[in-house]
Amino acid sequence: MGKKRIIKKGGENRDEQFHLQAAKTKAQTSKKKLSHALVNVLSTYNNTLITLTDGEGNAVFQSSSGALGFKGSKKGTPYAASKAAEVVSEFANTVGVKELDIRINGIGAGRESAIRTFTQFGFSVTSIKDFTPIPHGTPRLKKPRRV
Repeated sequence: MGKKRIIKKGGENRDEQFHLQAAKTKAQTSKKKLSHALVNVLSTYNNTLITLTDGEGNAVFQSSSGALGFKGSKKGTPYAASKAAEVVSEFANTVGVKELDIRINGIGAGRESAIRTFTQFGFSVTSIKDFTPIPHGTPRLKKPRRV
């Protein structure tokens, strides 16, 4: 007899649409109003995570390239980072944020494009700080061999 084929009608991009709709519904039902917020951008080679927090560091909203439907090596691109920043900035507009402090961590390709997206949306960026860990010092060398 064989396997039965199941044909899905429409909505192959449901995950992407669901995330965007969820972001809109959260934005409409948000009770917290902020005028100043922190944005943490974690940019790796494989993904870009953007988190919007209040002044105390409590997370209010977050988005990432992977959450928007980008897969594989496309998650680490500047375009994917700018799209994730757009979702966060739309939410920030609905909450009432005017000023942003940006904290960057990591060495991925999405660092600059995320910052540019926030400035394009009309936020006044008060500070940009880089928290990327930098190695200093080296392991101690072996002592020379005596012959």
